[in-house]
Amino acid sequence: MARIMVCDDARFMVMVIEKLLKKMNHTVVYRASNGLDAVDTYAKHFHDIDLVTLDVVMPKLDGLQTLKRILTINPEAKIVMVTSISSEHIVKPCLKAGAKDYVTKPFRLSQLAQVINSVLNG
Repeated sequence: MARIMVCDDARFMVMVIEKLLKKMNHTVVYRASNGLDAVDTYAKHFHDIDLVTLDVVMPKLDGLQTLKRILTINPEAKIVMVTSISSEHIVKPCLKAGAKDYVTKPFRLSQLAQVINSVLNG
């Protein structure tokens, strides 16, 4: 069972991800609705977080900026990008910057489970 932080500006998406993670026996320990809150929360609690799901399009700091800041706090952070835009020019920079993987919205439980389990066990 992993402790996961979910970062997404769409409250509905946070609820969907949280529900799916619960089915996978993981616990959502923190939530953030914008990039700045995500960085602040991660900085304070990173010892209690096993994995972060991070939306690409968010207010205040976008997913890529947030990803880079989180990785300066903890270079070993396991981060999965969640995007409604699967184009390479969006996803590639995130993977190059240190994201472990990504899922594209809308996704099924099986897709999310596969990516999260792969990142947690990899």
